[in-house]
This record gives sequence, structure tokens and C-alpha cells, in this order.
Amino acid sequence: MKDKELSQAGSLSPFLKRRQRLRTMKNNELLQAGELAGASVQCPVNPPQRILVVDDDSDLRLLDADVLALPGYHVDAAEDGAAGWEALQANNYNLLITEHSLPKLTGVELVRKLRSARMALPVVMAAGRLPTHELARNPSLQLAATLLKPFAVDALLDTVKNVLRATDSPRELIAPLPNWRSQPSAVGLRP
Repeated sequence: MKDKELSQAGSLSPFLKRRQRLRTMKNNELLQAGELAGASVQCPVNPPQRILVVDDDSDLRLLDADVLALPGYHVDAAEDGAAGWEALQANNYNLLITEHSLPKLTGVELVRKLRSARMALPVVMAAGRLPTHELARNPSLQLAATLLKPFAVDALLDTVKNVLRATDSPRELIAPLPNWRSQPSAVGLRP
């Protein structure tokens, strides 16, 4: 059933209402930009940056993808860690946004595989409960940022913008992974 059919049936969920509002906002922004410029809206010269969103909650996954598409990011989505890993191997991304509590492969396990493959892709972990102890024990995971759910749309967009601004190339090789026991940040933690 399409969004329009759902709204006519009176059963439009809050998620779909939000999705419709976001689409309307995007269309209005494009119209206003064209009117201000006195011409049609032009596409950016650079190709859009690619983001992979991995979340097992389909509503959040779709909402994040829609929100990130508004400013022009190209967004792919995966429903679990294993599907996320397949997408990472098949495509070049500028950013990975992952939940931690995922079926088949957790967010930390996904990032560990990413780092073992020596991919320098920046990672934002967006989770309802961040695995702080596990992250402290594994500084080699090198997260670019974390977002605690629920977070505001603006917080997501600002985090993505800041992380992408701070990084240069998505898939360059990184230095060999350090032993976490030798890291100063692991002092006082027990293995």
C-alpha cells in the first residue's frame, strides 16, 4: 500500500506522516531555492556522499534514510549486521551508521570486521544502549561518533555533516590494528 492509499484509509502511522512531511519539506525547499535563484535548481557538481545505515528497526532505518536523503546524501540501508557487511564489501561508502544490537552480527562485530579488512570508513554508532565497556576495551574500533537513541533529526544531520567534513577518503588502508592492552585509554580496565 502506498503512503497516499494509507492516508486515505485513515491508517497512516506516525512514521509515515513524518515521512510525508519530510518529503513535502524537501519539495518546498527545492521550490524556494529555485525561486530565490531565479532559475531552476541545479545539481551539485560533486557526486553525493554514500552512507550505509544498518538498523533492524525498519521504521527507524527508513526514517534515517529519508532524513539523510534530504540534504542530498545517497543512502543504502541494511536490516542486520550480516547484510551490512555484504553491502560494505560490495560498495564504496563515505560513512557507516550502525545500531549495536543487531541480529546475525552486532554493531561492534560489524565494525571489528570492517577494521580487520583495514577499511578506514568512519563509523557512527547510533544505539539505544551503547556498549561503552566493549568500546573502551577496543579502542582500535575507532568510532567517529556515537548517538544515543532517541536522538533528534538535527543531531543526526549535524553528526553526519561533522564526521564527513573531518574525513577525506572512504576506503583507504589504515595502519595495523594496535593491541588494545597497550593503549593508554585501556589503563585500569581488566581484560
